[in-house]
Amino acid sequence: MKTIGLIGGLSWESTAAYYHYINTFIKEELGGLHSAKCLLYSFDFEEIVELQHRGEWEKATQHMINAAKTLENGGADVIVICTNTMHKMAEEIEEAVSIPLLHIADATALEIQNHGLNTVGLLGTNFTMEQDFYKEHLSEFGIDVIIPDKKDRDLIHKVIYEELCKGVIKEESRKEYIKVIERLYLAGAQGIILGCTEIPLLIKQAHIHIPLFDTTLIHADAAVKFVLEK
Repeated sequence: MKTIGLIGGLSWESTAAYYHYINTFIKEELGGLHSAKCLLYSFDFEEIVELQHRGEWEKATQHMINAAKTLENGGADVIVICTNTMHKMAEEIEEAVSIPLLHIADATALEIQNHGLNTVGLLGTNFTMEQDFYKEHLSEFGIDVIIPDKKDRDLIHKVIYEELCKGVIKEESRKEYIKVIERLYLAGAQGIILGCTEIPLLIKQAHIHIPLFDTTLIHADAAVKFVLEK
């Protein structure tokens, strides 16, 4: 079994979900008392959030590169960034290390294709929804992306940082998210990417009538498949 290098703490709430999924999938595949070989570099998320909201992406990128190098030097065989937003600097990280990086948008795009869909709605932080780094990655797979309007984007972003990253789950926020998803569906979305790894803490497939793509689960599954490849 290869060793997974997890860049986490972005936030730790979703990193915990990654750890749970990865070890669950390993146990399902190998049985017995098997669990994943993994290394975790966990950030103090407050420091990263401050850089994000000040637009200091170069500093944030250097922090991410340092984390990836630390994991590589520690014996990791692959890098998994446990968040969507910080894939903004995925290319820079790939160039800085000699081990592969499993891109969350690649894994998600393949899952969307497996469902036969080509137009999806994207929920995430404002950085993920409004900037091009994520949408362009999906477009390489022939997938068109619809994002919410400005008011809805701000709502999605606020709930992520002020509630979900703190482990706070509110029914009223779930209802507002569902309304946003319904508007995306009416705008032509065939499915919805939960493009922030905290959103699946709030929204489950049982809440929605169209396909949801849980990027945390999808990414964790891709990591397990990678490390078990012979």
